[in-house]
Amino acid sequence: MDTATINTYLDILNEELVCALGCTEPIAIAYAAALARAALGAMPEHLSVTCSGNIIKNVKSVTVPNSGGMKGIEAAALLGVLGGDETRALEVLEAVTDEHRAQVPELLAKGICTVELAEDVPNLYVRISATANNHTSVACLKGRHTNVTELTLDGTPVTVEGISAALADPTVTVVDPRSTLTLASIWEFVHTVDLALVDDLISKQITTNKAISDEGLRNDWGANIGSTLLRSRSNDITCKARASAAAGSDARMSGCAMPVVICCGSGNQGITCSMPVLEYAHELWASHEELVRAVLLSDLTAIHVKYYVGELSAFCGAVSASCGAGAGICMLRGGTQEQYEACVVNTLVNVGGIVCDGAKPSCAAKISAAVDAAILGCDMALANDNFKAGDGLVGRTPEESIRIMGRVGRVGMHPTDIEILNLMIGKTEV
Repeated sequence: MDTATINTYLDILNEELVCALGCTEPIAIAYAAALARAALGAMPEHLSVTCSGNIIKNVKSVTVPNSGGMKGIEAAALLGVLGGDETRALEVLEAVTDEHRAQVPELLAKGICTVELAEDVPNLYVRISATANNHTSVACLKGRHTNVTELTLDGTPVTVEGISAALADPTVTVVDPRSTLTLASIWEFVHTVDLALVDDLISKQITTNKAISDEGLRNDWGANIGSTLLRSRSNDITCKARASAAAGSDARMSGCAMPVVICCGSGNQGITCSMPVLEYAHELWASHEELVRAVLLSDLTAIHVKYYVGELSAFCGAVSASCGAGAGICMLRGGTQEQYEACVVNTLVNVGGIVCDGAKPSCAAKISAAVDAAILGCDMALANDNFKAGDGLVGRTPEESIRIMGRVGRVGMHPTDIEILNLMIGKTEV
């Protein structure tokens, strides 16, 4: 593999595998709010939050991290304004204190924060306008949780702590490097890249995500899916793999203030890509290098699958992450490249219809189901018993299958996404 391609893959990994404190959608709102306050240079007298339906969906029912149990867009925005550190990006709420938390109910009662649904915007869209002393600041995120596309004071672009808006040149066509990924090239990269180039990054993902997984198993978080799974089948490796991923989500969806290394813009997906692979590595007595390369395969496979679905949609992200987990497990179990590719297809076409109805405790159960499907997909691939082209949405090649299911999630499930949102906000009656 040539140096340019290796560097592209490393750039993708460094952009994807970053630390976040809690669910990334309320964190994105808090980050934008902190930027707006910093640009304004004063405590806002009023905040106007405009965001996409998918942001509303993913913030409605999840606990805002480090909030003391608060939920909702207004709480996330106000915590970002009161105690957010805009220089920490997706860890913006790490420095929030009891004093900050105590002020939120007072400000909510005063109604200083209003929320509106944005129409005809990207699925991931947050725009916050803050006003004080006859001045107005704006911070806007589009496409990715930290992609600042607008940062102004009274309409003039500003820079805050070295952060400024990344303005797109309409005359230049930007190619997302993720579009160049293929299963074959991922397999080659994982097996040939110098371990020293990826070891620290992947090892941090494993260590960080195991810590919150262990917390989810030890204590009472959410619906306790992880600990429930282990209660009766603690010696079953397939159950342990599902439980380790689910437990991290149990804690994270219920406001645990421990960090997570995310993948595909999601902590749940970062956990799902890493924890099941770690469990199988322990079970198989894999070496450190084998573990790192298997998680690397998992991450890149998930990123490849998710690229065709898009950032936020009605297509549950646990599915793309579980495709990655199955791939890493398949590699640890001695699978060939062909079996790896078959494992991804077997998983994707099995659970590709799981819907996303926002971030909340039941995400852990969906992760468990998706990882179970990935392990089945791996078992099938290793036995060379796979779904064939023409079986439903199975394409002629693994790459075609990925693109087909991506279109199902991005285009086919778009009306479903709208209906889910309308039901969640009470706009549609049943």
